[in-house]
Amino acid sequence: MKILLLEDDPALSDILYDHLKHNGFDVFLAGTGDEALEYFIDEVFDLAIMDINTPNMSGLEVLKILRSDYKIKIPVIMITAYQDTKHLKDAFENEVDDYIKKPFDLEEFDQRINRICRHFALNKNDSIDLKGITFNPNECELIIKGKRESLAKKERDILRYFVTHKSRVISSEELLQNIWKYDEQPTDATIRVYIKNLRELLGKDRITTIRALGYKFE
Repeated sequence: MKILLLEDDPALSDILYDHLKHNGFDVFLAGTGDEALEYFIDEVFDLAIMDINTPNMSGLEVLKILRSDYKIKIPVIMITAYQDTKHLKDAFENEVDDYIKKPFDLEEFDQRINRICRHFALNKNDSIDLKGITFNPNECELIIKGKRESLAKKERDILRYFVTHKSRVISSEELLQNIWKYDEQPTDATIRVYIKNLRELLGKDRITTIRALGYKFE
């Protein structure tokens, strides 16, 4: 699992970076908001953990740009030393997924990450029940009536994104921003092929096309 860590405090960033690496995560460390945004242009992340108070651009400003300009909907955990409710309110109004106040211990930190992983199906070793179809993201496969059906990696990524955003209309642009790197983005026609392949396996009624808006997974 790939994590973007935005933290400018050298001591805390070293502790969190080493701890996340020790737990098996692939971690990219940014010390400023500008640096974090540059990472998001070149890489696709599963989770972002960002301090609010960072140089040049705050973590909250980065969050706003991710959600409004980049259309990136990955889960975000915000870290802050602020104790007021204004920053908390601003973060949740901009679709933060969790909020942890300093000081905190590593056990609480781990539990916050574990909760996000469960909610967004980020534990790639876990199977997901899709009403009679078993989805194994780590193996890039579906099990349908006891038969294993292989998925292409991007088909797997699209389905996992649908699973964690059920009953919400998802545009092609949102899929592009959250699954592909900036320099490898495909055409809409390529996305339609992936959707077609998934429908053939899951059943046509599981992924609905909403004209001029995108797709909805049920």
